[in-house]
Amino acid sequence: MTDVRAEAIAVRREAPARALFRLSRPRQWHKAVMLFAAPAAAGALESPVLVLRAAVAAVGFTLLAISVYAINDIRDAPDDRRHPTKRLRPVAARVISPAVAALLGIVTALAGLAITSSLGVSTFALATAYLVAQLFYVFGLKHVAVVDLVIVALGFVLRAAAGGTATGLPVSHWFLLVSLFGAMFLVTGKRKAEHTAVSRPVLAAYPTSWLDQVLTVCLLGAALSYGMWAFQYLGHDAYRELLAISFLPFFTGLLRYALLVSTGRGEQPEHELFRDRVLLIAGLTWAALLTIGLYCA
Repeated sequence: MTDVRAEAIAVRREAPARALFRLSRPRQWHKAVMLFAAPAAAGALESPVLVLRAAVAAVGFTLLAISVYAINDIRDAPDDRRHPTKRLRPVAARVISPAVAALLGIVTALAGLAITSSLGVSTFALATAYLVAQLFYVFGLKHVAVVDLVIVALGFVLRAAAGGTATGLPVSHWFLLVSLFGAMFLVTGKRKAEHTAVSRPVLAAYPTSWLDQVLTVCLLGAALSYGMWAFQYLGHDAYRELLAISFLPFFTGLLRYALLVSTGRGEQPEHELFRDRVLLIAGLTWAALLTIGLYCA
């Protein structure tokens, strides 16, 4: 209790600039790596121009995400003040006023749309769709069972697709399915972990047995989609065959993560990768096989 009080006092004394930075949730910025997935899967990361275009798109989508976080915190402030940890969010803690948070949301939204528009109509359209979908989520759809899962997963798919349009690279349908099923797998695992750790109204609509069914479907969907993507390159080139072999550590990682979720972990997927040794080794092995198969052929 003493630590919580000390943290609350520190938050109230927080400098406005630092509070705004915290409002933007920098721990979530890693999601922009999805903008590099399409050029990486196409073996195009050797091109500085394409990497730069993907980086510009990543900045644009990160700004759009910051806009959504700001609007979300304004809307959820009354409920956040009753939550043991969310009450420390800048708006809920009254360190940042709703007006300032709204200004941040508007500025970052306009900046994100302006940046993505410089990458072409298709990327701008995907960015707009992302922003609209996330705002619908904030303003009510996050309380609608199933729809909330789909919209969160859709955010990852739109990022992945935008990585292709921003760089002008064709995106495999199997690649998009891997993104969709993989995102649904992680989001569903997060919801299951939150059943016992976090108070979220929509969780009451999700029986654990149903979440387990969705996890199974998404695991199989992600595995089969990745297999179809990887095996389409199988040929006489020894390096390309490594893409097919990469299916094994990919599937192992999915199964291992599903096991962690079944034991109550999975609320923070990005942290589990580094805390679980088997998951980390599987991830590194998959990354190595994928890199050699795509860039050494």
